[in-house]
Amino acid sequence: MPCIQTTANVRISESDRRTLQTRFGKAIEVFPGKTEQWLMLTFSDNTPVCMAGDGEMPAAFVEVSLLGKSDRAHFERMTAEICDVLHDVLLIDPARIYVKYTEVAHWGWNGGNF
Repeated sequence: MPCIQTTANVRISESDRRTLQTRFGKAIEVFPGKTEQWLMLTFSDNTPVCMAGDGEMPAAFVEVSLLGKSDRAHFERMTAEICDVLHDVLLIDPARIYVKYTEVAHWGWNGGNF
């Protein structure tokens, strides 16, 4: 039940979105037991994002929510993957990307909860 929410101050074209979908779908496998089959992605583009006092340079805020827990090594690898993907696809400098992780104990789906 992972979800990756990406907010960026640059345009995300349909082609970029499809590439992000594919690459994040592979990246989520960093976490044991997580697969693209259960991955939800959301994208907000052209959203004002100001970092270090600068709202003009490309920047992104990414939130990753996971059902259950993981460890620091997996979070480190996922942060590297996310930064690589956003740099490759949207040309955002990794130094202008924040990634937030949330480990969730309760997750609802299909009228019930896990």
